[in-house]
Amino acid sequence: MQPLKRDFIYDHRAQQAALPVQIHHEDGGTSESLLVLTPGQVELYHIQLEQLIKSREQAKERQR
Repeated sequence: MQPLKRDFIYDHRAQQAALPVQIHHEDGGTSESLLVLTPGQVELYHIQLEQLIKSREQAKERQR
């Protein structure tokens, strides 16, 4: 599964976010779907991605 280069979708009624993804099947085929996230999951992934970005920036600085 990999994220598609599209914007997240937010459903305020369901209080969920959805990320368009492409599913890779064992037979080599692909299909599109949505990865549905709760507000808590969105917050958690925000924190984790922010930490990942900072780590990457720090590694780049050390290489200079």
